[in-house]
Amino acid sequence: MLTVGLTGGIGAGKSEVSRLLVRHGAVLIDADRIAREVVEPGTPGLAAVVDAFGTDVLAADGSLDRPRLGSVVFADPDKLALLNSIVHPLVGARSRELERAAAADAVVVHDVPLLTENGLAPLYDVVIVVDASPATQLDRLVRLRGMSEEDARARMAAQATREQRREIADIVIDNDVPLDALERRVAEVWDDLARRAHQADAAPKGTEDADGADSTG
Repeated sequence: MLTVGLTGGIGAGKSEVSRLLVRHGAVLIDADRIAREVVEPGTPGLAAVVDAFGTDVLAADGSLDRPRLGSVVFADPDKLALLNSIVHPLVGARSRELERAAAADAVVVHDVPLLTENGLAPLYDVVIVVDASPATQLDRLVRLRGMSEEDARARMAAQATREQRREIADIVIDNDVPLDALERRVAEVWDDLARRAHQADAAPKGTEDADGADSTG
């Protein structure tokens, strides 16, 4: 098994790269998706979030009001750290469970938005960073996701810098390019990953405490 940590700044296009890798045969473990699952209504995770932040972070139907929670924690680093301390251990436990279920010869891609921020690079055999310019990120967040420019800039500022992400990368995928160019680059990367997986030792590498989901995304 080859374990891959895939990360990138918000709006860099990491989800598109994940989709392309899955199309080539990767097993995807999406930290953001799991982060949503562990705070669904009725879960201990949601109960812990409400205990910490109050019922104001709930929507009318009892689910987590993510935009409201995001507006609270992104304005206060201590509150963001508190939220992460609740959600990330739950995400890590579920991620490990899913990895153990993968085939012994699989390329397992962990889509982890906050991999850099949480110092998780050593937990993976390969770290891939999807890179885009801040201008491209901002444009995508405002134009495609409907964020205000102020909110988009705040979310970008709460993450690692572009330079910090590139420092921990084994492979960088430039996503300031048209889709066809991105598809060609991902195909090249997949060939490299498949080769590494073939050469990897039979013993899988552990991912203890692997979390790094964006708890408000």
